[in-house]
Order: sequence, then structure tokens, then C-alpha cells
Amino acid sequence: MGLQQKVMEQMKTAMKAKDTVALESLRAIKSALLLAQTSGDGDLSEDDEVKLVQKLVKQRKDSAAIFTEQGRNDLAEPELAQVAVIEQFLPEQLTEEEIEKVVVQTIDATGASGMKDMGRVMGMVSKELAGQADGKTISTIVKNKLSS
Repeated sequence: MGLQQKVMEQMKTAMKAKDTVALESLRAIKSALLLAQTSGDGDLSEDDEVKLVQKLVKQRKDSAAIFTEQGRNDLAEPELAQVAVIEQFLPEQLTEEEIEKVVVQTIDATGASGMKDMGRVMGMVSKELAGQADGKTISTIVKNKLSS
């Protein structure tokens, strides 16, 4: 079943349960999917769908961080609740230890020796872990490994 069908099924369930947070989150996914389909060639690959959902999660996390920073927890909480709903449509996320193993293997395979190689390592690790890890987490781990 494709992402769009899953979202529609979840929307029906959320409507019946009168779950406004879930409904709002699912509508955001549906809207982003439709926008991507109409602006592109029509069909989205599974990778494109994962990237789109990751983007939605990142937007909400960033918004929640800004709201929290400004002391507006009343606005941050709904954003984080939406993150929880949207993340259901992402592949299972890897732990930091699992990401670290992939980063170390990539550094060993490429012979990366310093921060000058960070872009190359980031590109390879990001491609390998597409959808399974947050870019910020990958970046932090790569930076730590290359600077030590």
C-alpha cells in the first residue's frame, strides 16, 4: 500500500475518533504529497515520499524548538504532537550506535582523515541511511569522528 493510501486510511480513522491533531497532521502529509505530485512528473518514488515526510517532521521540530526557545510551550506542544503522528510514516529510525557503526565503516572505506572529508562522508552516509536517520544526527556523529 502506498503512502497516500495509508494516509487516507489513517484520516478516516482520525475523523471517526475526532482526533484533531492526527487529522491536521495527516492533512499536511496529503497536501504535501499532492503538491509534490502536481509540481513533478505525477508519481513519487518511495524515496521521494520518505524525503517529503522527513521534511515535514523537520519543519515541525524546528518550529517546536523556536517556540520552546521563546517560552511558548502552548505552541510547541501541538507541533511535537504532530511530529509523533507524522513519524509513523517513516521507516524505523536507527539508534546513534547503529549510525556510528555506519559512519566508522564509511570513514574506513574512504580513508577520510579530517574535516576536509566531511562532505564526502556525509554524502555517502546520508545516501546509505536515507530515511532511517536524521541528517543532524548524522552530521554530529561524522563531525565527532573526523575531528577526533
